[in-house]
Amino acid sequence: MEEIILNEAKKLYNEPMHTCEHILNQTMVRMFGCGRSVNAHIERKKSKCDYVLAEAPNEEQIAEIIRKVNEVIDSHLPVYEELMSRGEAAKIADLSKLPADASETLRIIRVGDYDACACIGQHVENTSELGRFEIISHDFENGRWRVRFRLV
Repeated sequence: MEEIILNEAKKLYNEPMHTCEHILNQTMVRMFGCGRSVNAHIERKKSKCDYVLAEAPNEEQIAEIIRKVNEVIDSHLPVYEELMSRGEAAKIADLSKLPADASETLRIIRVGDYDACACIGQHVENTSELGRFEIISHDFENGRWRVRFRLV
């Protein structure tokens, strides 16, 4: 029998912030054509994500990131999981960060039709539970844009 990643194995992240990370990641992918965050630290009060970019986003682009993330939140999208084979998952999600020992059956978290990601973390049931997304600060060094954010 195949090993399936079940709820008991989920990482213990703050559910709203972790769900918001999924939305931010997809927004960055869509706006900049970059990959999902290469490093993330998710906490209740504030979180951070690192993205590999050729240059730092300008203030207009940062305002657009905030607007788009909040637009998704305000869309009241359902957040749910699906179990599927690696082959099926590869058609809808980036599996490049998947650990080598991951099972053949994967848990994919969907944020409505906006995002799909292999994930073992905890999430809210609907984006309406998140609050407002704010970028607290950001910096750019050696091709890495670090963004710190919170939900209010």
